[in-house]
Amino acid sequence: MNENLALNLVHTASARGGRPAVRHGDVAVTYARLADLSARAARFLRERGISPGERVGLMLPNLPEFAVGIYGALHAGTIAVPMNVMLKRREVAFQLRDSGSRLLLAGRGCAEEAEAGAHEADAECVVVEAGGGLAELVGDVDPEQRMAEQRGSDSAVLLYTSGTTGQPKGAELSHANLRSNASVFRRILDLEPDDVVFGALPLFHAFGQTCGLHTSVATGACLSLMPRFEAGAALELIRRDRVTVFEGVPTMYAAMLNHPQHGEFQLPSLRLCVSGGAALPLEIMRGFEAAFGCPILEGYGLSETAPVASFNQRDRPRKPGSIGTPIEDVEMRLIDDSGGPVSMGKVGEIMVRGPNVMKGYWHQPEATAEALMPDGWLHTGDLARMDEDGFFFIVDRKKDVIIRGGYNVYSREVEEVLYEHPAVRECAVVRVPHPELGEEVGAAVVLQPGSSATAAELRNFVRERIAAYKYPRLVWFITELPKNAQGKILKREITIPAQSAATGLPSAL
Repeated sequence: MNENLALNLVHTASARGGRPAVRHGDVAVTYARLADLSARAARFLRERGISPGERVGLMLPNLPEFAVGIYGALHAGTIAVPMNVMLKRREVAFQLRDSGSRLLLAGRGCAEEAEAGAHEADAECVVVEAGGGLAELVGDVDPEQRMAEQRGSDSAVLLYTSGTTGQPKGAELSHANLRSNASVFRRILDLEPDDVVFGALPLFHAFGQTCGLHTSVATGACLSLMPRFEAGAALELIRRDRVTVFEGVPTMYAAMLNHPQHGEFQLPSLRLCVSGGAALPLEIMRGFEAAFGCPILEGYGLSETAPVASFNQRDRPRKPGSIGTPIEDVEMRLIDDSGGPVSMGKVGEIMVRGPNVMKGYWHQPEATAEALMPDGWLHTGDLARMDEDGFFFIVDRKKDVIIRGGYNVYSREVEEVLYEHPAVRECAVVRVPHPELGEEVGAAVVLQPGSSATAAELRNFVRERIAAYKYPRLVWFITELPKNAQGKILKREITIPAQSAATGLPSAL
């Protein structure tokens, strides 16, 4: 039995060929057209000498070309390697070399870095023009009629992790991993063919690719694409395309809520929003729901879980601030540093087991053995607690715990309080070196436009609301927090004020 993920596209095209699969602006690609172009792209890869099982790099933005490229790669039986379009040449070269990709399909907007990286990796780079470029490239190629036979356990995609420590690792996801996760997420959304899904989450990332593209294709829904998120344009796209399901990360919700004209947008089509990628501040959730009248369901996952592991459910009580309960067929538990279970309400590392868990890290047996237990449990490195109803609450990344004088401080708790201050637009709590305490609590803050606040005011605001050892002694203001392409805040790239390096705190404190 062929379990190739690309069969979802073939089946949907057969049943609903005339319906739009992906839309960008005024251009809509039907399911029949997408299936035909993907089959032609598969033949194109074969004619380039790429055999089943080989890897193909995809460095394409959120345009119909990405859908054609990845389903073409799957149709041909190759392993797709989606790559961040913001990568520089050395990063491109690393991922191509590490995966062994001999061919890279790259968008015109990132062609310079893509071509340079491919050259370093001794790979071929084919530049694809935006707005139908891939259709022109493969249009004269006969479609590959026979789809490659794939078992569910065969690898479909390599997703490179963000590499917060050392070089990025390729999470090896199978056809069964992706198929099962898309199928369960479809049920979480109660997605139907008439739905329109907002598509600004990068398709090279697990969240956008599985929850946006693969879930829509499995359903026959339309994915309305947005190559680069901007709050005002997003609100207009939702209204214009009558988007019914919004998928985003917290910074997207904050940006739309804080848009000066957000009150002018009536969005009656919107029935459900989902958030992932990072913890959604409660103040942002409540404000967005009040402004737009649409519930937000928060969930949790990572590239290694294809990506969804837990979610709040539509038809069950929701707990704001929680990542919900494990999804269908998935198990989650918490362990302490010795690997033992933790008691109710206590903090432990999240472990995940289920059909969504990756095969391992590509060609990294030691890293795989460290992350994956012989019995199938995956170490996530994320800390959480579980309540009496089985709902999980993220506390922090295990490696991001701030240990201040022997006391553990979890940045999420401090950030939640800062977000309650009316002048705070965004914030990130990070560790600051301290000569006596080892680590101190610091907060980088972005203020609301036209608002003002002093560091002392924010310190006192937090100190009045949580234990004294938790409030940030160091507060500084910046115009924008560094983020990756999916809008996730990159704490490791936040610059700590120079004066803290010698004394641990600014001289003014």
